[in-house]
Amino acid sequence: MSQTSSARRMTATRVQLAATVVAVTFLAVGILGFVPGITTDYDTMMFGGHHSEAMLLGIFQVSILHNLVHLLFGVAGLALARTAAGARNYLIGGGVVYLVLWIYGLVIDQSSAANFVPLNTADNWLHLGLAAGMIGLGVALAPRRSRP
Repeated sequence: MSQTSSARRMTATRVQLAATVVAVTFLAVGILGFVPGITTDYDTMMFGGHHSEAMLLGIFQVSILHNLVHLLFGVAGLALARTAAGARNYLIGGGVVYLVLWIYGLVIDQSSAANFVPLNTADNWLHLGLAAGMIGLGVALAPRRSRP
């Protein structure tokens, strides 16, 4: 194998870099959700449900389940970012997941058992921003296919 083909294989595409940054951000958020002080009212954190009063950065309602989902989403992103197609699928598919989560957060009663993650208003608007950003990155940065 020549040095040129080896270097080409090891160079990440823009969509792979974006997916990696997003994935690392999710990992960081998942970890920070377990850090007292960064997560206020840490002692009230529950596994799931709307009764958890723990707030990441004092703004975003979190639970153990919510933090674990962020960690798993980050791990999945790192795995999928190994290829351009996987990175694109992670960004667009993940963006769709966050779009659905945003809609879910808008339609449920935040004080009901349906709010099992849990979600608050700040989470809902963050999810909309994540959906738009991830889908936008996946579409804008995807490698262009050359026409024959």
